[in-house]
Amino acid sequence: MSLTQLCERLLNWTGLPVEVWVGLVVAVIIFLFMTVIVLAVVYLFRKFAGFIQLRLGPRYVGPRGVLQTVCDAVKLLAKEDIIPAEADKGIFIAAPLIVFLPAYLAYIVIPFGQPPHFQPKDLNLGILYVLAITSITVVGIITAGWASGSKWATIGGMRSGAQLISYEVPMSLAVLVPVLISGSLSMKDIAEMQGDRIWYWNAFNISYFGLAFIAFVIYMICALAETNQIPFDLPEAESELVAGYNVEYSGMRFAFFFLAEFSNLFVVCAIATTLFLGGWYAPLPFLPDDGFWSLLWFMLKTLTLVFIVLWIRSTYPRVRIDQLMEFAWKRLFPIALIDLGIVSLIVALR
Repeated sequence: MSLTQLCERLLNWTGLPVEVWVGLVVAVIIFLFMTVIVLAVVYLFRKFAGFIQLRLGPRYVGPRGVLQTVCDAVKLLAKEDIIPAEADKGIFIAAPLIVFLPAYLAYIVIPFGQPPHFQPKDLNLGILYVLAITSITVVGIITAGWASGSKWATIGGMRSGAQLISYEVPMSLAVLVPVLISGSLSMKDIAEMQGDRIWYWNAFNISYFGLAFIAFVIYMICALAETNQIPFDLPEAESELVAGYNVEYSGMRFAFFFLAEFSNLFVVCAIATTLFLGGWYAPLPFLPDDGFWSLLWFMLKTLTLVFIVLWIRSTYPRVRIDQLMEFAWKRLFPIALIDLGIVSLIVALR
């Protein structure tokens, strides 16, 4: 029996339309890709932080430290799943899934390579979809802290809500700069407008006098805060809050938060690659950028940004909550607003 005949029999047996099966297959592929990416990012972080901070585990547990991540996964799987007596059980169980789901759904519209082969779905409002989906994360974090029945977790959740909402404002303003330059909200269209020359990429396009580069820097700073990376990891400041909003979680529920965190880290870097660094295009026109080459270039750019974020995470100290909020509203927000206003004026005059 051929594969085609087998698929036809399965379709006849289940009675589901082809579109449903295609959607299920795409969903499974996205989940597997997301899992592999998270494992790779965790391993990269472990190795890099182990090298900078002289940690022994990530450098010596197994060949080149590859078993350290495996040990962490086994530890989380073996831990007892405990629900506090004072917790709101239903919401306590649902909170990790609320945090995980936006990290998963954001992958749908990202063009990982030359469309349509490497983009699950191209939406004409792709950027708005990503901003709307990722903003749900703060709901899950606040819910997790409140439902735990712990004052420490509640304080962690409230601080997280203040931080994430504050940094979403300048991040959204920075994202609008490439949207105005390209004249589209589709991530595919924004990437295609930049082309295969590095001086045409939005971050390095001198025709806008470096304003898009300023937006790129603002976006990456906000991405650190949105993904709870040092120096903006106040929602998980274990030295102050006994691990913050997830203090009462254990086992795989605890792991879901960090699966979403590292997945979001890759997502924000992938969005930065699409909006500011030419997406899947090679930096020079004589380099190949079609087919799997496009996927290679996109992943190379995105993982470079991930590497830079992990470098910052491994070297910088944590800021205070008042410094964090002041930097968002008194520094980033005015600069992002002025930058967007000038770009809007340039686009209107042209």
